[in-house]
Amino acid sequence: MKVAVVGGGGREHAIIKKLKQSAEITELFCLPGNGGISYDATCVPIKATDLDGVVDFVKENGIEYVVVAPDDPLVLGLVDRLAEIGVPAFGPSQKAAIIEGSKVFSKELMKKYGIPTAQYAVFDSAHEAVDYLRHEARFPIVLKADGLALGKGVLICDNFVQAAAGVKAIMEDKMFGSAGNQMVIEEFLTGPEVSVLAFTDGKTMVPMVSSMDHKRALDDDEGPNTGGMGTIAPNPYYTPEIAKICMETIFLPTMAAMNTEGRTFKGCLYFGLMLTPDGPKVIEYNCRFGDPETQVVLPLLESDLFSIMRAVTEERLGEAEVHFSSGAATCVVVASGGYPQQYKTGCEMRGLTKGGVALCDVTVYHAGTKCEGERLVTAGGRVLGVTGTAETLDQAIEKAYQGVKQISFEGHFCRSDIGQKALAANQRKDG
Repeated sequence: MKVAVVGGGGREHAIIKKLKQSAEITELFCLPGNGGISYDATCVPIKATDLDGVVDFVKENGIEYVVVAPDDPLVLGLVDRLAEIGVPAFGPSQKAAIIEGSKVFSKELMKKYGIPTAQYAVFDSAHEAVDYLRHEARFPIVLKADGLALGKGVLICDNFVQAAAGVKAIMEDKMFGSAGNQMVIEEFLTGPEVSVLAFTDGKTMVPMVSSMDHKRALDDDEGPNTGGMGTIAPNPYYTPEIAKICMETIFLPTMAAMNTEGRTFKGCLYFGLMLTPDGPKVIEYNCRFGDPETQVVLPLLESDLFSIMRAVTEERLGEAEVHFSSGAATCVVVASGGYPQQYKTGCEMRGLTKGGVALCDVTVYHAGTKCEGERLVTAGGRVLGVTGTAETLDQAIEKAYQGVKQISFEGHFCRSDIGQKALAANQRKDG
């Protein structure tokens, strides 16, 4: 089959590398792709949000299946547009993608169906939000823009002054654009965070191996929030006992709730969880594979990803084989100096051969790169995700950092402590 993947980051590169292993796929395209992806698929310079351009390309080139990876085109309804021309796609419909597209919708859904989450209030005006903060809030507190904000529409505020300034930034200054027309103010939860991606076709829910993201830019979880500076899988805090509770109280109830609302979700549903003293609670839903979680989850998948995706689309996930290895994976993000604020692009990268490094069990996923003739140069803040896989987490961490040492470009940096919190948790468990 001729298959196209929509998107152009590290998540898409991880999806493409796994799809390449399928014997069913004869040609693989990526719209728009990036410099590193061009070694694994034919890149086509059509933006993921150019729905007309994507649909025209699919029609004109006889594409038989499409994987829609990013949030924006899903929320805009690309899967529905493809269905109109008879082309199956992996990803939820526009009606189902609202579970990520609107924080207000997802919070109201959880409240209506008794799915555990933080206490919250919804606001349409900055004045009402500030009044609530002054009289009713307990600090620290969390502010969330309602709509999509590149994974950055969340502010954690320690006091009233910070929170009032945050409301102004979101609702009046529009730091996240129209995503801040409405906002959610919610209780600050404590406990270990866990990311769980799950395949679902609306009838069956199959969670993937759990993972742990590292959001802060600098070691020891300091510095500004980013789109993710690294991940490990599996997450040691996510025990079989907790997995059972999550399935019974969060995963299956969410699937059933979306069905009841007439918004059946088919695709990859991302659960951002907090393991609080009161039990697991939902921090957020995403309507797609997470980034950089995908870069540690898919390397551990031993089954055929394309077969699973088609089973989801055709609502026969219950018959599909979904098997993960018992090993571990670590992804270290190599970023441009200054990220997540201002950073330089166009820096030539050294140490890569055909986009990768010559180390066993180390894979380089490209997020922000482009080709300039024979040169690979930086084209974003998060540039590369270097993933090591091994039998144990400490070995996977070592392999990932061995890969990182092979690569250089002007101003590059990475965290040096990816996975250390998980290692400590493992040691406490073993002790």
